[in-house]
Amino acid sequence: MKAVVLEEPGSPEGLRLRELPSPELGPRDVLVNVRAAGVCHHDVVVMRGVLRRGIKPNVVMGHEIAGEVAKVGGEVQGVSPGDRVVSILTECCGHCRRCVEGNEHRCLNGHGIGHGVDGGYAEEVRVAGLSLRPIPEGVSFEQAAVCACPIGVVLHAVRDLARPQPGETVVVTGAGGGLGVHATQIAKLMGARVFAVTSSAEKIERLQELGPDEVLFSPDLDFHWEVLALTEDMGAEVVIDTVGSAAFEPAFQSLAQYGRMVMVGEIAGKEIRLNPANLLFKDARLFGTSGVSRKDLDDALELVRRGQVRPVVTSFPLSDAAKVHQMLLDRQLFGRAVLTP
Repeated sequence: MKAVVLEEPGSPEGLRLRELPSPELGPRDVLVNVRAAGVCHHDVVVMRGVLRRGIKPNVVMGHEIAGEVAKVGGEVQGVSPGDRVVSILTECCGHCRRCVEGNEHRCLNGHGIGHGVDGGYAEEVRVAGLSLRPIPEGVSFEQAAVCACPIGVVLHAVRDLARPQPGETVVVTGAGGGLGVHATQIAKLMGARVFAVTSSAEKIERLQELGPDEVLFSPDLDFHWEVLALTEDMGAEVVIDTVGSAAFEPAFQSLAQYGRMVMVGEIAGKEIRLNPANLLFKDARLFGTSGVSRKDLDDALELVRRGQVRPVVTSFPLSDAAKVHQMLLDRQLFGRAVLTP
């Protein structure tokens, strides 16, 4: 099979298209013919060598995988050859405490797909059967590939952690990225007043098409003044921060009294400074989240099937993997890119 291997971490040039043997299956594994694999900023971090712990040498990256089942191991139940499937981001065991609680993405025995074990930048991939969910009719492989990450990730962040009430104001940072374009849609779906923040002028018009109440263009990321002006100095009840350290200070300053801020992305990999007194006197709640459970993925797929969330996806051939990673570094992509073998 053809696969893109990270042979030299550091730059996109370290990603190389190679011929590899087809994966061998264990009794609980499934062989999936990959039809689409999303490219996440997490993949860029792995590619750059910033994230080193737990990375398999010469790893085949890609944790956002949709495809068709080719073979199943002898102990696999509920999955058959020919099924259209999509994976969560983790190979889960199904029997540890976290799996039993429905937190399969934090499996105590698990491995990150495309991180600790080979992922979907390939024609074929081996995935634990328990990590796969069926793709509903009417949802394409390209759409399904982004239903775990980013859609399922921000669905959990907005719906389960931030919990905006109708009419409350939600600020989404990095609104033109894969997490941001879908967080914007989900917050609107929940009846919130949404401010979509972008530092890229070329993304403004496309963001407006997603229906936010305001698009805040902020090349210097000093957007909190606009948020305060638009809320009569009250601030936003919710901030969904997909940027991380580079936007933390203005994002936190945008937050209203009793506000909820959920961090779902980190682009720069830098430290932040926070005076605990500011957190205390704002009575704020600060959350972090990543990953996606099987239920979150099912719910995201259903939103897409119903047309309530529109996946924002651009497809590229597998051979363009290095090019796509450079485009992510240069912030040239709107929404999510997927690789198609």
